[in-house]
Amino acid sequence: MKSYKLTFGTINIISGNLAEVIADEGIEMNETLVNEFHDFLLQNLVAPFSLLINRKNSYSYTFQAQRLIGKLKEIKAIAVVIGTSGALMSTETLINLNKDSDWNIYVFQQREKALEWIDKQ
Repeated sequence: MKSYKLTFGTINIISGNLAEVIADEGIEMNETLVNEFHDFLLQNLVAPFSLLINRKNSYSYTFQAQRLIGKLKEIKAIAVVIGTSGALMSTETLINLNKDSDWNIYVFQQREKALEWIDKQ
């Protein structure tokens, strides 16, 4: 597994079409950071690809970033691992704000369960 440090956090490439994303504690994702994130994914993964979003840290999004974050057509599945009720509420808000995007997204409390689900997608 290769790890890459970006402006907003760390991306671990698990396989050619799967990456784990860990945003840094306290970061606010904005449009610039979302563009950096999307560019990285497009340059380093084979489409279609899946994402494991590890919400072990607390972070936020601007409204524009919330609308942009999952807009890549190359994303086939997103598993979100949450550890707190705040992470769950934040993730549910993001999903609801983007319900028109028809994301293939599920929330898990255990990383292993999230990886199992992604493998089946």
